[in-house]
Amino acid sequence: MRTNKDIMRFTSLAALLLAGSCAAPNGDGPTPGNFSDPTANHPIAVEPAYRSVKLPFSAADAGLMPDDSARFNDFVSRYLASGNGAISITAPAGGEAAISYFGERLASMGVPRNHILVGTRQPGDNDARVELSYMSYSAHVENCSNDWPTDWGDTWDNAPTPNFGCAVQKNMAAMLADPRDMVEPRPMEAPDAARRATVMGHYDKGEVTQADKHTGDKAVEQSGMSSEIQ
Repeated sequence: MRTNKDIMRFTSLAALLLAGSCAAPNGDGPTPGNFSDPTANHPIAVEPAYRSVKLPFSAADAGLMPDDSARFNDFVSRYLASGNGAISITAPAGGEAAISYFGERLASMGVPRNHILVGTRQPGDNDARVELSYMSYSAHVENCSNDWPTDWGDTWDNAPTPNFGCAVQKNMAAMLADPRDMVEPRPMEAPDAARRATVMGHYDKGEVTQADKHTGDKAVEQSGMSSEIQ
């Protein structure tokens, strides 16, 4: 005859085995590392990327061919939009004229002169083209898997699928204007000294410091008020 102590012992053992079977991984359980947060399952990776373009150059008075000029303008526009650090000009040995031409053209498009680095290649390099390069950042997400080994219509855990949110994350990475924004914030721009002097002048005189609204803005407000009254 079993005593109460034996019954309690068997009950504890059964509960322990049941808990262990629930915690053990199996084919129907949730995938390890599969969370309901897409940013955790499919994080956006930001890495530095080397950008360069090589253009032929003959003489400063000849300039660039239309196609090469369009490639140059597009390359510089991308640098101004998302480039980090300096942009370099590398010409073959003795290519001082090419360096001067491209340097002046970069400056005319808005590249600060202190961000333009120049250099020459070794005489043994047979490539006569001029190379422009800079560093930027690129964002990407690992490819969304098309492998579906589990029938997710016949599971008991109600967990999200491994691909949950992957497409959204890839779209977010593709839409980033400057992926470096995910690494560190952009530095603040210099304050508007003229505007600051104007505001301080009004403050010293005891006048209103905020900007006056335009007549058009007042008309819009009055129109909205009249429509609400009606």
